[in-house]
Amino acid sequence: MTSPPPITQHDTAEPSKFGAECRDESLQRHDVETAEPSISVRSESPGLGDNSNVPRLSLLKLFWFFFYNFGLFAWGGPVAQIALIKDKLVVQDKWITLARFQRVFAVYQVLPGPEAAELCMFFGCLSAGRIGGILAGIAFILPGFALMLLASYLYTLAGFENIYFNASFRALQPVVAAMVLRATHKIAEHSVRKHDTAKVDPFLVLFAICTAINGALRINIFISLGLYGIIYAFIARRLWIPAGVLFILQYVGYALYVVFHGVPLPVSLALGIAKTPSLINLFVLGLVAGSLSFGGAYTAIPFVQVEAVLMGGWLPQSVFIDGIAIGNILPAPLVIFATFVGFQGAYGQDGSLGNAFAGAVIITLGMFFPCFVFTIAGHEVLEKLVHNKFLSSFFDGLCGSVIGVIAIIAVQILKAGVEGPVDKLRSKPLDEVISGVVQVGPAAVLFMLALGALYKFTNKYTALVMVVIAAVAGQFLFVD
Repeated sequence: MTSPPPITQHDTAEPSKFGAECRDESLQRHDVETAEPSISVRSESPGLGDNSNVPRLSLLKLFWFFFYNFGLFAWGGPVAQIALIKDKLVVQDKWITLARFQRVFAVYQVLPGPEAAELCMFFGCLSAGRIGGILAGIAFILPGFALMLLASYLYTLAGFENIYFNASFRALQPVVAAMVLRATHKIAEHSVRKHDTAKVDPFLVLFAICTAINGALRINIFISLGLYGIIYAFIARRLWIPAGVLFILQYVGYALYVVFHGVPLPVSLALGIAKTPSLINLFVLGLVAGSLSFGGAYTAIPFVQVEAVLMGGWLPQSVFIDGIAIGNILPAPLVIFATFVGFQGAYGQDGSLGNAFAGAVIITLGMFFPCFVFTIAGHEVLEKLVHNKFLSSFFDGLCGSVIGVIAIIAVQILKAGVEGPVDKLRSKPLDEVISGVVQVGPAAVLFMLALGALYKFTNKYTALVMVVIAAVAGQFLFVD
């Protein structure tokens, strides 16, 4: 494969109006900073000016540029993907200043959706307007989507009863549990800190813990997210009384509910938007998960898991975890696991491959639709919204609560990954029951080793290497 042609600022293609506006605004800001430092934008926000060095690319060249440089090499998860984009477009090619990049990235950290895809769309908008942003996003997502479609098909083709196939994925499940648990810690390190001092905010830590407790009490996670966002908005304005009243009322309300209706059922954690894996339900499931995926893909995992595994019951927990494992090793945003969920769910409904591919496509469209809308709508508008004092503190409280949501799913996946299908062996012959119970020990060891490796090694290919090792180890550990 040949490398893309060198990029210059004098590419003959004209940018769209949106791209031109972005550059014009950047040029004006740069001129002000250069000509009159005493009254410049830097006096309020040091270093936030744009370099005005964004090349004008034709749509075809833009698509190829993002496909070749980022889409094909998006290995290692969101941290590695964002570092790749930053190194290429900010450090090497200097499309914008580093300070400007940090502010842009801060906006997308607060908004739902995979930040790496949103950054590609942002840079695409700067170069060739809104159409350019859409094409840049598609170019980044397309390789991983195609590979996940292929993996979903091969997963189905191998058959759920193949002992060698099942052995590898049985070993992968505790490794995935370790990945999610490590990701919970990583996200928490940033989500519970104050922006101005970078110190841990005890209120955000409390919200994370209470959200996890609320999950154990079977209080709907959407209630916790919205409630703690509002409470923190009050706290940020030192409105202690309304914040305290709301905090207490959540548990008073829960106690009254238990008195009159009993303890909520496990399905109360779900909205019930995908009781069956029909195409319309899959699209809505992807849309809701994508709209509420604050903190990236690891926040989308609980929403999909609750609806598909817990409420709908049309996807086994073990298959769901396998989809996350596959998503971890592909060059794509981790939310691409939704493609696998849509494929397996639709295929399980009627056994039709055509329906399976349609389900995979439709849930993926729903998952990525919100981030495309937010980004293409215009970054300047988003910045104004995010920097609104009330909305900013609301999002901070919500992001703190998100840690509790991710912790819930981390524990659930850990339990399922280590225990395996033990709960399904009650009606099985004694030898199968013994075999299933014996597998718990090796799975627990795999989990501990994987967790230790994730803390020890931070290379972007660590997850890929671990998955390969686990797949091979499974043949020795779980094949009779």
